[in-house]
Amino acid sequence: MTAPIALTCGEPAGIGPEIAVKARLALGRRLDFFWIGDPAHLPAGSAWQAIQAPFDAASLPEDVLPVLVHPFPDPAVPGAPTAGNAAEVVAVIARAVSLVQSGAASAICTGPIHKKALKDGAGFAFPGHTEYLAELAGGAAVVMMLACPGLRVVPATIHIPLAEVPRTLTAGLLEQVLRITEAALRRDFGLAAPRIWVTGLNPHAGEGGAMGHEEEAVIQPVLDRLRAEGMRLTGPLPADTMFHAAARARYDCAVAMYHDQALIPIKTIDFAGGVNVTLGLPFIRTSPDHGTAFDIAGRGLADPASLVAALEMAAGMAASRG
Repeated sequence: MTAPIALTCGEPAGIGPEIAVKARLALGRRLDFFWIGDPAHLPAGSAWQAIQAPFDAASLPEDVLPVLVHPFPDPAVPGAPTAGNAAEVVAVIARAVSLVQSGAASAICTGPIHKKALKDGAGFAFPGHTEYLAELAGGAAVVMMLACPGLRVVPATIHIPLAEVPRTLTAGLLEQVLRITEAALRRDFGLAAPRIWVTGLNPHAGEGGAMGHEEEAVIQPVLDRLRAEGMRLTGPLPADTMFHAAARARYDCAVAMYHDQALIPIKTIDFAGGVNVTLGLPFIRTSPDHGTAFDIAGRGLADPASLVAALEMAAGMAASRG
């Protein structure tokens, strides 16, 4: 019997509790997952049932949300996170990691958190989920992937100012990103020989040095070395020619040099259904590619599409890992 997926509650004042209930109704018995959080934070009238252990989730009706109860000190006021709940938001993430490490869960899907609330209320010292999960995994080197049915894309550098990208983008970093990405495409997505296209940093991929030298000095040597090992890498290519439909059909994943170069294409292609995946962890982690949406929290307007896609992707990755 396959272990269910652990879904963390995220920030209870956001849309996380609402989309958890909606995702259960949308998925039914297509896959088993359970929610870790305080049931008092679920929308009024939600159908839920407490479970004692993750595997109990499989026995519940398809329209009932299985809840592994984790008490919080404060109520959830939509749109207004409280300092008192911050420590328990972090504790739920750690609890989910313990469950997946023990085999009680097959994967983790994380509800959206509010980083400022965690920093202010719990002294959270990490930029976000990804870095905290890497710490819980023993300091694993990790990579962020965004994925939807039409595209998988990985930014080599992530949440840094654009002015810092050229000095951050070293040969060592790019090689690490490519190796982690290629290994994950094999292990987690079942691709025997993944095809990876790599953008340049500059317009027109530097145009032979006329618009920048990072392609010749940093990117090209790394690609040549890894191609010699057998990796199927193409690039560096102009980013503005890599994301139309005909180009996307020719690769399994794109590796871009910075945040917006990667995220603008995928959010244009599938804004509601994109999934955030952390590659390089010893366990599976996915997340909806959106935030807490405080402006619509508690109003019944939140779209669960990205969470549904994240749960489905986690299940598929778990199946690939066996």
